[in-house]
Amino acid sequence: MAKPNKNNRLGRGLSALLKDEPTVKTAQDEGAKKLVGNILEVELEKITANPWQPRTNFDKKSLEELISSISTLGVIQPITVRKKDSGEYELISGERRFRASQLAGKKSIPAYVRLANDQEMLEMALVENIQRQDLDAIEIALSYQQLIDEIKLTQEELSKRVGKDRTSITNYLRLLKLDPIIQTGIRDGMISMGHGRALMAIDDAD
Repeated sequence: MAKPNKNNRLGRGLSALLKDEPTVKTAQDEGAKKLVGNILEVELEKITANPWQPRTNFDKKSLEELISSISTLGVIQPITVRKKDSGEYELISGERRFRASQLAGKKSIPAYVRLANDQEMLEMALVENIQRQDLDAIEIALSYQQLIDEIKLTQEELSKRVGKDRTSITNYLRLLKLDPIIQTGIRDGMISMGHGRALMAIDDAD
């Protein structure tokens, strides 16, 4: 007699959990303890992308490598989502893993479920991406500026939230005053952040 597949048993349990749980908006809602804070296998078609995703450049080669890894080994590190009133989910962090799983033809992905309002979701997404090592200087600067504008943070408050020196934050924000052509050069890796800062002293754009 064939042994029952452990993964199938787990999948049925999680599917039942997702299907039967009432809408959870706060930690006090019924079912919150079962749903929130757990890693669940969520159908990809039920997840929508994060509208505040700060990353705009996805390296094609590294994405292809991730697709190959997910096809072979699956998603090792869960993404983070929040459950919406509709019963679907919205991505908080893990967009590369989310995209790669879609392109790899996966039907579901392991996801860590959190409660978050729009402001908290924006902050989590931005801070999570800022901490990554592969964002270019302009993407980091845009993320800092968005946190300041949307969350109404001062540079001092922002430095505490992201664990970065205030001077460093100021230097990044100054890059946004550069000519768009120079900003593009920084994003494409043709110009370093240091070169960009040096060019700020030149008033003549030509």
